[in-house]
Amino acid sequence: MPSFSPPGAVTICEINRDLVAADALSDARAKDAYGDVLGMVFAPIPFQPEALLPSREPAAPATDQVEPAETAPAPGLAASISEFFRRMVFPPLDPNLLEEFDSQKVSWNPYKHCLAFVSGKNQVTVQDFEDSDAKEPCILTRGHQTDVKAVEWRPNSGKMIAVACKGGICLWPASYPGNVPFMKPGITSSSCSAFPRGSGGQWILVDVLRGSSAELVSAFCWKPDGRYLASASCNSPSFTIWDVSQGLGTPIQRGLSNISLVRWSPSGDYLLAAKFDGTFHFWETNTWTSEPWSSSNGYVSGANWDPEGRVALLSFSNSMTLGSIHFSSKPPPLDAHLLPVELPEVSSLIVSRGREKLAWDASGERLALSFKDGNEMYRGLIAVYDVRRSPLISLSLVGFIRGPGEGAKPLAFGFHSKFKQGPLLSVCWSSGWCCTYPLILRSH
Repeated sequence: MPSFSPPGAVTICEINRDLVAADALSDARAKDAYGDVLGMVFAPIPFQPEALLPSREPAAPATDQVEPAETAPAPGLAASISEFFRRMVFPPLDPNLLEEFDSQKVSWNPYKHCLAFVSGKNQVTVQDFEDSDAKEPCILTRGHQTDVKAVEWRPNSGKMIAVACKGGICLWPASYPGNVPFMKPGITSSSCSAFPRGSGGQWILVDVLRGSSAELVSAFCWKPDGRYLASASCNSPSFTIWDVSQGLGTPIQRGLSNISLVRWSPSGDYLLAAKFDGTFHFWETNTWTSEPWSSSNGYVSGANWDPEGRVALLSFSNSMTLGSIHFSSKPPPLDAHLLPVELPEVSSLIVSRGREKLAWDASGERLALSFKDGNEMYRGLIAVYDVRRSPLISLSLVGFIRGPGEGAKPLAFGFHSKFKQGPLLSVCWSSGWCCTYPLILRSH
């Protein structure tokens, strides 16, 4: 049976398919549950959630289908998948969709126990769990950085944070005595934020990557090697590939518009770019050719790749069914087929209009999903699944994570990509707490 925390309780962690709960947030309870196993406790971080709350929900389309797009059909794509797929013409963009979309608002440093998350309209909070003396988190906020939409650590760079906001992408590296990063001309030296406890370290805003206009960067993603960054705006007909060290951006256009999501595959060979109208493209990044697909279950509300970069798992804004896209050969070919991933356990329990957010652990063993609406007992919970990937993706419901505070809902969440002791999930709740949940399990 799925593990379920009763109303009034809060989830602490998972221990081999059992979600441990407590009466309230407590470091002592967390230490008893997993502290001895991991050698540390991830204390909850308070923040002000008002600026992160969405203003409204988009209307749900009447159908529930996905299919390769009618324009430029791809040779080699599976001709017959199932009656689950069909072609569809999509309505114009609802300008309020941006408030609903799940962008990258929670990010773990791949090599450190450092968490960054969007904690306000113009700010990012950074917590270093490795520093036992850092009782207070660090807040990154400056005049260059307004209307923040996403945050992500740069791979292979030590400590550098990229922040997507209005007018560009702010780059914040950590600076220590004797190791001061180069600051681009035009960025004021006052654009910095000191580490807690006066250690002499600080975060410095060294550059702002700007496109041809002062547009709002609403989605971005680092290539796994850390050299390139893909960024997009919901109001732009292209996305941009940035050579970050050079500060140079190359726009990729070819009929795109209203991009809501970009996700690079773990190998860097593919890039997924999704649009608010329900269409999405898979790009092969050596020659920058692409295949278009379309969905009639709303827009792609979340997407993640499996560890090998051969399967992309997608959730849709108005569907209780996921889609898994399987590439039939190694890159560069774009030959692929798409299969539905049904979740009958949750469909019968939640009674929801669709999925809101999706996160897949980098090991491929745990999946987290949140839902729109749902019945009163399960409203605001995050469903956690055990994932099997051979030969096809299959999911088994582990249970539900309940956040702190009455009626708390998940605003954003994400997994640590390289936590050695297993999946590590962090969630920003509408009650004003960012909580971290170790999912301790026996590997498959």
